[in-house]
Amino acid sequence: MHLPTRSDKLQRIMRNLNGVSVVLVVVLSLVSGAPTWSQDAIPAPPDVASAPADAEVTSSGLASKVLQAGTGTEHPSATDKVKVHYTGWTTDGQMFDSSVARGEPIGLPLDGVIQGWTEGVQLMVVGETRRFWIPEELAYGGQAGRPAGMLVFDVELLAIEKPLPVPVAPSDVAGPPADAEVTSTGLASKVLMAGTGSEHPKKSSTVTVHYSGWLTDGKLFDSSVVRGQPLTFSLNQVIEGWREGLQLMVEGEKRRLWIPEELAYGGQPGKPAGMLVFDVELINFH
Repeated sequence: MHLPTRSDKLQRIMRNLNGVSVVLVVVLSLVSGAPTWSQDAIPAPPDVASAPADAEVTSSGLASKVLQAGTGTEHPSATDKVKVHYTGWTTDGQMFDSSVARGEPIGLPLDGVIQGWTEGVQLMVVGETRRFWIPEELAYGGQAGRPAGMLVFDVELLAIEKPLPVPVAPSDVAGPPADAEVTSTGLASKVLMAGTGSEHPKKSSTVTVHYSGWLTDGKLFDSSVVRGQPLTFSLNQVIEGWREGLQLMVEGEKRRLWIPEELAYGGQPGKPAGMLVFDVELINFH
């Protein structure tokens, strides 16, 4: 499947809670070199070989033409996520990708795609369909296995989604306050919001949570809140500090955890180092 994504600059930050993959930002990667479309291929437009004289051309060389006026008034910014339908062709008329042919629109962040898309979609409003002629230097720049030369896309902008605000590090991120509860293992915690439940998860429970995690210097390294989607996992899959801390909670509760390194990743290469601080909301469990 070809998607207009920078293969060499994937906006992907992976974290692993002893087996549970936690993705802060996931951007789909362009893979496969050969087209896979046959009878479902959408015919190329008559001007696929080059931009017509009435196309708008920006200073970067991106050419475009409005095919259908939009109903919206707001333009997306480079940090927004957009929902689009699109079809892409090479200048010889060969279709190499199409959400239309798949029958399903796609949502993607504008700061995670090829430059021609980042620039071009910002010219649009919701409801608009626009054709783009994207020079190779604004597309894949001759990368092996990617569509070559100038690319032509018909793009329909269906929706604009503003990024969720990034959670701010708590004022006590550097260390637990005096009123924090501390267990015999050294795990410190503090209830931020009382829960509505009465039962506690067990080691074998599957929980659904919203959470954000910081290093003690206040750097956010992971957050389901930023992704806008809670995470579900089994407590026997996660770091010891999570396994112990979640068992202290009840459904609906929000708690801050200060997890010593020995209950977190223990200095494993590639994992967040030192004491970790998490705000965790237990949505439900079973």
